[in-house]
This record gives sequence, structure tokens and C-alpha cells, in this order.
Amino acid sequence: MTEPLVKTSLDDSIYTITLARPEKRNAVSDRLLGALEEALIAIPEGTRVIILAAEGKHFCAGLDLAEHQHRDPFGVVQHSRGWHRIFDRLQNGGLPVVTAMQGAVIGGGLELATATHVRVAETNTLYQLPEGRHGIFVGGGASVRVSSIIGPGRMCEMMLTGRVMEADEGQRLGLSHYVVGEGESLDKARQLAARIAENAPMANWAMVSAISRIDNMASDDGLFVESLTAALTQTSPEVTERIGSFFNHKGQGPRI
Repeated sequence: MTEPLVKTSLDDSIYTITLARPEKRNAVSDRLLGALEEALIAIPEGTRVIILAAEGKHFCAGLDLAEHQHRDPFGVVQHSRGWHRIFDRLQNGGLPVVTAMQGAVIGGGLELATATHVRVAETNTLYQLPEGRHGIFVGGGASVRVSSIIGPGRMCEMMLTGRVMEADEGQRLGLSHYVVGEGESLDKARQLAARIAENAPMANWAMVSAISRIDNMASDDGLFVESLTAALTQTSPEVTERIGSFFNHKGQGPRI
């Protein structure tokens, strides 16, 4: 029996999706993408947070060049749009996604990571966009997601030179939100996921669904959508109980 390329598990309300191709540094093949999409389609009922992780020393070394095949222009468009569809399901699926990264986060691996909402990197994490060295262009969403995080100028420079960015610089630019020691990213991701799972589900849905869309809008449109989203969340039955609980604990210091 062939080993699965993606493994899943459910712990209470936290659903963990693990890339399981460590012998290939979790490089992205069409089969791995298909397995990831199946895992996202099969999210168990009651899930509040998703963790995206990877087996082995590397999160994802990008496109598996060994499986690269020649396509005509329309075929390339369709292939790229397939990546977009799957990564959009991660970013805009309505559930927060926390990613644990280690080692190589390269090319398509970086496109995958930046489709998630909270990113934890180990100190050995390395980021790269080597497409220029291969004579190709990004096709999994980097020109939108990576560019919006680090800026188009920095992204262009990374692609032109193929330079490797280390964990500390990646955090400074926003590619990760936390940097932890080697072997600690998954534990940190679980800690963060547990905290996020305590939030009201509608509030989590609003944050991961509205913020990136508002960022793409004109200012007036964004402010209008902000008001509508606030109306949805602030009138939910759970809000009264949560605000009452907040006042009951007032003066006891912040929760950490």
C-alpha cells in the first residue's frame, strides 16, 4: 500500500494536516496537491482551527522539478489556476490556519505558507523564490500573497537574485509571526491553535474571511464592509456572554 502524501488528525476541535513526503523535502507534486485538496474538503465537523505541518527536516522545497512536464500556454494557465483554487481554500475557507515551518520554505512552499494566517518558523527556516534561476515565473499565488507581505520590490529582488532569506529576516518582513527553536514549531502551533479555538467561531470566520478581502478594496468600500462584518459579529448571541465574562475578570491582568 502506498503511503499517504498528506496525513490528517483531529484533536478536539483542532484539525492537523501534515505534508508527508519527507524524502522529497515535501516538494509539491500534482498528487500531493490533490491529497491536500482532499484533506481540506474533508475537514471534520466541529473543527475550529487547522494546523498545517510537515514531516522531516523541511516544510516544503517547492515545485517537484522531477515531475515537471511540458505544457502548452493554456495548460500552464489551468495548472496554475488549480494551485490558486487549493490555496484559496486555505486562505478563504473560513477557518484559521496555523502553519509550523522548518527548513526549506521555497517557491511553491512559500506560496503555500503565505496562504495561511499564522505562521511559526524554526530558527533553521530558509525562504527562497528560485523561479528566476529555473527560467520560470511563480504560479501558485506569490505575486499576490508574498508580494503583499514583503512588498513587490523585495519579491522582485528575491526572484531576480535567487537569494536565500533566513528566519530572522523573514520574521522581520512578515513571512512568519513567531520564531522558535529547532523542533519547537509544531508545539508552538498547537499552543496558538488552542488559543485561537477559544475565540467565538463567528469572530474567527470574520477575521480570516474579511481582512484580506478588505485589503483588496478601495478605502470607502473596505470601511463599509468592515461595518457590515462588525454588525454580524457583535450581534451574535455569544457576544453578550463573552463581554460579561470580560468584565467579571477585569482588573486581573491580561491573559497570556
